[in-house]
Amino acid sequence: MAAHRLRPCVGRLFGMGPELGSGRRAYSAFQAFTEVLRLPSKQLTKLVFPLQELHGHFVPGSRPDLHLNIFHPSLEDIARAESFFTASARNRIEYLTSAVRLDHAPDLRRPEVCFIGRSNVGKSSLIKALFSLAPEVEVRVSKKPGHTKKINFYKVGKHFTLVDMPGYGYRAPEDFVDMVETYLKERKNLMRTFLLVDSVVGIQKADSIAIEMCEEFALPYVMVLTKIDKSSKGHLLKQVLQIQKFVDTKTQGCFPQLFPVRNINSTIAYAP
Repeated sequence: MAAHRLRPCVGRLFGMGPELGSGRRAYSAFQAFTEVLRLPSKQLTKLVFPLQELHGHFVPGSRPDLHLNIFHPSLEDIARAESFFTASARNRIEYLTSAVRLDHAPDLRRPEVCFIGRSNVGKSSLIKALFSLAPEVEVRVSKKPGHTKKINFYKVGKHFTLVDMPGYGYRAPEDFVDMVETYLKERKNLMRTFLLVDSVVGIQKADSIAIEMCEEFALPYVMVLTKIDKSSKGHLLKQVLQIQKFVDTKTQGCFPQLFPVRNINSTIAYAP
């Protein structure tokens, strides 16, 4: 079972550094997508389509076994996605509850999407950025890895529920395996899992086991690459190509395109 393989990994990995953020809410100059659209074309591409920019540094034919699958949503699609996370009287976005076990979780009918990743991968920072247009929603970001200890549920209008899972690895909750595996395996309305991987260090052993869990339970999932601004373009390209090859050859349920995110002005710029 995946749980048996995951248990030895809990507590082995140490954080690479503190997550960005503090107790106060952080806002970016690029908080609204309409502001992003005013940027010069080159800067817009770099911010919104980072893999497209990175692809320009890849020499075609140099490695026939390596390639990039680039996701190309329209700017209209991105703006529509932003509207889901914009709080209004008709689109309520709010924290619902927390649970330490699945039987403590709320019985919700809306589809759920969950975020999971190693401690200190930047998960809480990403979720905080997603809720930047809903200032009443408080997402705590700690400088210490392993801050999230419970399964946290957030209502995103009438669209879906966002679920923040505890980080695995360093300082993971003692009952992490039972908590997370049970949720992933038995939650009927879980529609998509976003698995965060640190692009600086690539897929680690605990990440591989989390991926095995998603594969074993036949879950559709997306691999999100965090901290893409923390290394050189050469190192990032190498890591991205290796992770892309892993997705292409070692997975069945993973979305074929990678989703990169970067840190901008103490918050996160997320891009397809």
